[in-house]
Amino acid sequence: MTVQLRVYVPPHPLIKHWLAVARDASTPSVLFRSAITELGRWLTYEAAREWLPTVETMVQSPLDSSPATLINPQVPVAVVPILRAGLGLLEGAQSLLPLASVYHLGLVRNEETLEPVCYLNKLPEKFHPETRVLITDPMLATGGSIMFAMSELVQRGVDPSLTRIVSVVAAPPALQKLSAEYPGLNIYTATIDEIVNDKGYIVPGLGDAGDRIFGT
Repeated sequence: MTVQLRVYVPPHPLIKHWLAVARDASTPSVLFRSAITELGRWLTYEAAREWLPTVETMVQSPLDSSPATLINPQVPVAVVPILRAGLGLLEGAQSLLPLASVYHLGLVRNEETLEPVCYLNKLPEKFHPETRVLITDPMLATGGSIMFAMSELVQRGVDPSLTRIVSVVAAPPALQKLSAEYPGLNIYTATIDEIVNDKGYIVPGLGDAGDRIFGT
């Protein structure tokens, strides 16, 4: 059986609503930030389905004992926000994964070459091989930043098949690069836009997500 990249666009009305709010150029920064937080929450909810490790046990209800399923606390979970804009999705993700470790990866794009430049790398030297990793990056456009992040994670022992990417808008160039290099990945995004312009921006996209989140 051929392993293939899977891209999920959940048909949830709340995801569609907050995407519409985020797309609107007239949305003020404070509301845009709330929209990205909510998208981080609901997309993480979808990504966690059949991904978080569980353990079967028994609990005592007020009336009788009952079989139960709990999240396995022995298996590590990590969230890796790609700075700056990935921080916008982090709050929503953390509300569902409160025990996850957070490792920041700061990348800035060279506007001439469109290649990523790393200015902060707080990843550990080695991850436990069973670690579930959730990457938050609102825009998967040219693929430079997410490919850099995946390379750094795999070098540190992360299994791509245990990795989930949460984005708001994805585009074919990034998805094609990820599919070629990491076919076991699963991506959760609010939408897929077909166009990336010559400046590396997704069209219609959201504009500069980092600037809009932080009002800069």
